[in-house]
Amino acid sequence: MGHDHAHTSQTNRARLSVAIVVVAVVLVVEIIGAWLTGSLALLADAGHMFSDLAGLIIALTATVVAARPATDRQTFGYQRAEVFGALLNGLILVGVAVAVVIGAVGRLVDAGGNEVRATPMLVVAMIGLVANLAALLLLRPAAGSSINMRGAYLEVLGDTLGSVAVIVAAGVILFTGFMQADAIASLVIAGMIAPRAFVLLRDVLRVLSESVPADTDVAEIRRHLLDTPGVVTVHDVHVWMITSGAHVFSAHIVVEPDVLSSGRSGALLDSLSECMAEHFDVDHSTFQLEPAEHAEHEENPHR
Repeated sequence: MGHDHAHTSQTNRARLSVAIVVVAVVLVVEIIGAWLTGSLALLADAGHMFSDLAGLIIALTATVVAARPATDRQTFGYQRAEVFGALLNGLILVGVAVAVVIGAVGRLVDAGGNEVRATPMLVVAMIGLVANLAALLLLRPAAGSSINMRGAYLEVLGDTLGSVAVIVAAGVILFTGFMQADAIASLVIAGMIAPRAFVLLRDVLRVLSESVPADTDVAEIRRHLLDTPGVVTVHDVHVWMITSGAHVFSAHIVVEPDVLSSGRSGALLDSLSECMAEHFDVDHSTFQLEPAEHAEHEENPHR
């Protein structure tokens, strides 16, 4: 399991490194394109791209830090660095969305002074779309295994959709002369950024508040554990995440008297751990086995 995690971390770092190079090149192209064409939509997409570049660098740094081994001071290791990286990414996205909205509204109010060169705007947007699609395909396989990688993937996905919006705006301007399409496209880009930022920040909050993972049913876990031979009751159940894919579980297990007296506690612990790993994808589980008389006088027992 440790080897697989290390291999996954190395693969994620390689994917992020390539994506960083792709996004950095497109960012430079879009900034130059926005300056040459006068397009706010391109500038908005470049701003979004800049936040994504910063986010990807943060994500890469987080994967390196998260791979460090556990210590006596960091007993779970540094896996939660990925969560803090995702938090910073989400905050950057919020800032970019607000800035784009302010700029777009300003252009809509002052419609007469904004001339946009549609043809070079279209060319630059097409280049951005191709590059974003390449980065998107590169990051997609890792998006489901890490909150940090999911944040990076969502950022590049937003850039891809942003490039589409710029292409549409350039086409409208080219064929109709409707310059307001540029500002409208900027608002569309901001509208795509905001929900992604919300989702990412929501997931980060769930981890940092040590909420039960969204895909975990505590009642079902309790039922599984109670079906294990030798188990009488289950209480003081806790389930949380260190980061995406790293679930942690603990519980107090009241057992039948002969489990402890006959020395079957080790076998029971193995069965409980295998149950959590097999049915709930929890590799780190802790159980306190106790006789009924101990559970009865525990202070502040809870479910």
